[in-house]
Amino acid sequence: MIKRFFKSSKGQAVTELALVLPIFLLLVFGVIEMSRLGYSYLTLNNAVRSGARVAGLGGLDSDIANTVKGSAPLFDSTHITIQITPNETLRRSGSSVLIDASYPVYLSTPFLSQVLPNPVVIESSLVMRIE
Repeated sequence: MIKRFFKSSKGQAVTELALVLPIFLLLVFGVIEMSRLGYSYLTLNNAVRSGARVAGLGGLDSDIANTVKGSAPLFDSTHITIQITPNETLRRSGSSVLIDASYPVYLSTPFLSQVLPNPVVIESSLVMRIE
């Protein structure tokens, strides 16, 4: 009688699934969130590079900011923070200009938002010589 009880494995697959599925889903959604953060960092970095190129050609602060915001079309442009140093009146040919930008990325996975700060603020900066 006892041997038949232990040989029955009807609920074994369901039990294994119940144990493994939460860990598997956590890994999948973790990879998705980290991919979003990586994409956001690369997008912001490329946008700052485009803005620094405009600054290197002697563009105004408004042109630089519009270029940075326009180069990141999937970002909410109202949340992009851009700092340009030095001011456009102090820039001269041969000097350097520094472009700093930051953007908050809100996590959508509930568990990861408890482990990581929410929003995760990504930052990028670039220095370019003015031609």
